[in-house]
Amino acid sequence: MVDVTSAQAPARDRYFDTLRALAIVRVVAYHAFHYAVLALLFPSMGVMFALGGSLMAKSLDRSPGPKVIRSRVRRLLPALWVMGLVLVPLMLAGGWAHHPAWPDFLLWVVPLATPPASHGIGDVGAEGAGVLWYLATYLWLVLLSPVLLRLYRRRRVLTIAVPLLILAALHSQPIVTGNNAVQTAGYVLTFLPCWLLGFAHRDGDLRRLRPALVAGIAAVLTVVSLGWVVEHPGPGGLDLVPFPLAHALYSMGFVLALLRLDPDMAWLGRLPLLQRLVAALNNRAVTIYLWHNVVITAAIIVGDQLKLWDWHQGLLIYLAFSGIALSMLLFAVLAVGWVEDLAARRTPRLRPWPVPSPRHAAGRGAPRVERRARVGATV
Repeated sequence: MVDVTSAQAPARDRYFDTLRALAIVRVVAYHAFHYAVLALLFPSMGVMFALGGSLMAKSLDRSPGPKVIRSRVRRLLPALWVMGLVLVPLMLAGGWAHHPAWPDFLLWVVPLATPPASHGIGDVGAEGAGVLWYLATYLWLVLLSPVLLRLYRRRRVLTIAVPLLILAALHSQPIVTGNNAVQTAGYVLTFLPCWLLGFAHRDGDLRRLRPALVAGIAAVLTVVSLGWVVEHPGPGGLDLVPFPLAHALYSMGFVLALLRLDPDMAWLGRLPLLQRLVAALNNRAVTIYLWHNVVITAAIIVGDQLKLWDWHQGLLIYLAFSGIALSMLLFAVLAVGWVEDLAARRTPRLRPWPVPSPRHAAGRGAPRVERRARVGATV
């Protein structure tokens, strides 16, 4: 992530920051309450991969591939290592009777696939590891980006179409329920088109398309994929996850529309509290993502001890549970969020939002920076 407090730092992309903040909030809400409609209202994973692809393309244009990859990996892994240092000993101490061979634990160091986890101690470890497919997918896309960017710039449409054609060919294969390697490959194929649309955004290809055309394509993609899910509901109802091709198309529809927009976000600067919230969510995005499922599971355990689910007021139960979970998440952010600062080579701080320097504050009235010159933080 870019340190916005530095006098040398370029202007941040407030639109990207806002999209990322919305994506993080939606992910936490979805895992807390498991309403499938939340994933349909805002497909967070596709959006985050698209933002990552756009920022990766910008970085590759400015620096050699190996340097960019090292930077991305450096910013991603330390927070995971802290999580592993907490959860792995906890799972082993909780009686992980059938843990895998020790080489498999290296996935907690470099997550080329989802790391192993135990279902003991209230499922805290398993729930924490359950969201790490995102890190594995992101890591693979980062590693492949130098090649992917060259392929995209030679054959734009074909490069985006190939993963979709592969998903279509594998439509009847158990990608979601396969082994760890198969699942990881499936996730890479599912979100690779969104990553490539991030390239298209950075190269200005989306801006060259008429808004009406983009709206039409986005509508077709979302309606077709949603129609498939309606006709073939999974165990969780209207759930896109069991259908990788539908998931990819639906995410692409939203990403196309969102990245084609270029809204003036100057109004965010006039709402300091909201601006700080957006900044905090971005500066601690990795920590929030890594720990939110652990926190939610722990909050459920606390709710069991408090007999929270026996209360007769449904709204009160939701409010109490949300308060417990958010308090615990805030504690996690304060306790280990500073690791993200170290990973980004910033001065570590407990406060997750930046403190504007006098120079930065004096420049608040400056006109908007052209989108291609902006830099945002990446998950």
